[in-house]
Amino acid sequence: MSLYLEIPQLNLQFPYRAFLNDGMTIVYPHWHKEIEIIYASRGQVKIGVDDMVVELQEGEIFFFASGEPHYFLASPDSERYVYQFDLKFFDESFLRETEESLLNLFAAGERHSRNWDPAFQVKMTELLVELYQFETQQPTGKNYFVLANLARLVAECYACLPKRTEQKKKKTPNTIHRKDTLERLNQVFEYIENRYQETITIEDVAKYVGFSPYYFTRFFKKNTGQTFVQFLTEYRINLAKFILANEKLPMIDVAEKAGFSSVKTFHHVFKETTGISPLQYQKKMNQ
Repeated sequence: MSLYLEIPQLNLQFPYRAFLNDGMTIVYPHWHKEIEIIYASRGQVKIGVDDMVVELQEGEIFFFASGEPHYFLASPDSERYVYQFDLKFFDESFLRETEESLLNLFAAGERHSRNWDPAFQVKMTELLVELYQFETQQPTGKNYFVLANLARLVAECYACLPKRTEQKKKKTPNTIHRKDTLERLNQVFEYIENRYQETITIEDVAKYVGFSPYYFTRFFKKNTGQTFVQFLTEYRINLAKFILANEKLPMIDVAEKAGFSSVKTFHHVFKETTGISPLQYQKKMNQ
């Protein structure tokens, strides 16, 4: 299984799970089509998302829409509840009337509870804490309790979740719905994961997954919203960010570990992508 594309092991008939992670559980950059909600139950939780690291304070909530890359840095003396569920959990063919789609609801919504109305945050916290209690207490009829809370959570989001500001919005893949497509994409990402320190061409990866270069190029862009070259670059940049935030290495070693052909190329691409140099990013993370 690729560390970048994650396919959570959810029950096919009941695609939901909740679990507890301590702050020393480091999670590498990845994304998945499932919605993921984080509740900081204790301490400060450091989350990598977009081009920044968010410090989630105790009691705060953060969610990731379908397809949003994210990762977790070491956050000593902290714990976080993690909730993941597939949007197919809800049959929108009859549940949704005039509302926008669930995919758009979360993609356009403000992810950080710090920017929510306090009353809305209290409601969401109560629902999430109770959801985790179902996991620990395993009451009779547990799945009905879970379903009820998730339905209430979605309804509260429709009613109260504020929209992200334009500059915060980021396009997310919205065509990744079928498991076979995800599995084929996972083959691509496993190939990248195993060879990202080498020179990778579209011809090579297309051959690996059994596509012609032309078809692979269209397939990849359609299902990720990026070209293969853009994705590969972003993958290497995300790895570099993780290395810079967690290891004290010379830039030449960071560049090599992240798969860049030279430190000069690494410096140029990193600064062009993030707006700051790798060294500046490292100092910012250390602070």
